[in-house]
Amino acid sequence: MGRSLFLLSREENSINRLSNLHTDSTSFCAFNISHHSIATKVHVFILMFLFRLTFNRGFNKFRYMSNLSSPSVQKVREALKALGFSNDVMELESTTRTSAEAAQAVGCQVEQIAKSIVFRSKHTDKPILVIASGPNRINEKKIEELISEPLGKADANFVREKTGFVIGGVPPVGHLEKIEIFIDEDLLKYDEIWAAAGTPNAVFKLTPSGLVKMTEGRVVSIK
Repeated sequence: MGRSLFLLSREENSINRLSNLHTDSTSFCAFNISHHSIATKVHVFILMFLFRLTFNRGFNKFRYMSNLSSPSVQKVREALKALGFSNDVMELESTTRTSAEAAQAVGCQVEQIAKSIVFRSKHTDKPILVIASGPNRINEKKIEELISEPLGKADANFVREKTGFVIGGVPPVGHLEKIEIFIDEDLLKYDEIWAAAGTPNAVFKLTPSGLVKMTEGRVVSIK
């Protein structure tokens, strides 16, 4: 009898231990599920944060003309419209003062950047605008032959006074006065090109034929 009670007691203890183990296991599983749920929420939150950050950067990379406040950029838009063109003018976060910077910002080849270089004629003191393909160096002697007089340096004040824009942002159109314009023949190799739009960080896309039409410029070899 005593032995039977002893065995019964051992069985009850075993059952209690199994019950406790089951309880502990259930608690542990619940903890794991809860922990996993929290980790998942944190993971989702991080992904959403990164997505919004990436989206905002991409969205802010280009701010279209409706959001622009620069009078110079607005002037370019109005000039394009007056000439019958509907090109979108875009303002970039980064500067496009150099051809390399502009090409990197818009994602094109440097050769597709139509850079504007203003010269000053020595005898008549007139502005001469050469629109050249990004990497091309302008052979000033060729331009001098075309205008039949030597070229002088056009400083920042002269450029602003004659065009109405700062160096690095001179567009093909919208100038304060009529300017003689020469267009690099190399630009005609491309289906689309990019030109400055009034400030060092504003640009617009156009076609070479559109550039010739809107500027009435002469297509020449500038190298």
